[in-house]
Amino acid sequence: MTSKRHEEVGLTDAQVLDMYYYMLLARKIDERQWLLNRAGKVPFVISCQGQEAAQVGAAFALEKGKDYLCPYYRDLGLVLVFGQSARDCMLSAFAKAEDPNSGGRQMPGHFGGKKWNILTGSSPVTTQVPHAVGIALAGKMQKKDHVVYTSFGEGSSNQGDFHEGANFAGVHKLPVIFFCENNKYAISVPLKKQLGCESVADRAIGYGFPGVSVDGNDPIEVYRVTKEAVERARSGQGPTLIEAVMYRLVPHSSDDDDRTYRTREEVEEAKKKDPILVFGNYLKEVGLLDDAKEQELLSRVQKEVDEATDYAEQAPYPTPESTLTHVYGE
Repeated sequence: MTSKRHEEVGLTDAQVLDMYYYMLLARKIDERQWLLNRAGKVPFVISCQGQEAAQVGAAFALEKGKDYLCPYYRDLGLVLVFGQSARDCMLSAFAKAEDPNSGGRQMPGHFGGKKWNILTGSSPVTTQVPHAVGIALAGKMQKKDHVVYTSFGEGSSNQGDFHEGANFAGVHKLPVIFFCENNKYAISVPLKKQLGCESVADRAIGYGFPGVSVDGNDPIEVYRVTKEAVERARSGQGPTLIEAVMYRLVPHSSDDDDRTYRTREEVEEAKKKDPILVFGNYLKEVGLLDDAKEQELLSRVQKEVDEATDYAEQAPYPTPESTLTHVYGE
């Protein structure tokens, strides 16, 4: 039997099975949303497929109800661990009145919710990074020990917002984790045309804090690295930049044709390292998962997704009269 790597980093058997559940749930919600989009029922999908391990691994290293998330649009796995449900995600996809992110006002993937400590996301990429640094500064000024986690794609790490946020956080030793989900493509631009340095993690030295690159297909390793960053931040040592290296298994969004900029062979090769397959195999090797248990989990997830879809499809849309609510002083 393979050694239990998860125990070496402080994860229990129950926790890693939970990780697998959240990864599966994120994948199945995502796949359902693609089907609904192609059926003309939801307008837009921006996908997490291939990035679930990094999101879930990082989320398990944080403390729900205490730490803050400033996520980016692919972070479905992350927000599910922090408390959003399949129903919440489907209400958002259908733009229904009960959508907890924005009441049906925002595009899918714009996560937010005060009750989960998730800062509302915006469409321009990387704007969440200075916001995260602001929350971290506020926490330090108020002598709280919360950690702020902000994530973004590697393309976003080339934006001014990232550099300004990282510089300010480094100067003031703020409790913030910069988490780059490097999925190799900024829409259609490959990594080699984005960075002059070897990796996004290399940039951290310029701001005076550690940068670490990690296998984003391995939730246990991502958990280990993020846990260290959390402990660093909570003890007053300042920020960490984590680069989780992975691959985006589907087009940039439901409006993108990725055949114009990458080969099918490249995508098929990446699918062999699909984090759900790799992690499922690990759980089988250590005796925590067998075919029956896997089927039971799949059935549970499928039922959640089916019920969430049915509920959201039948739920009412926002009323026309509510259009200006929260816009002009009420």
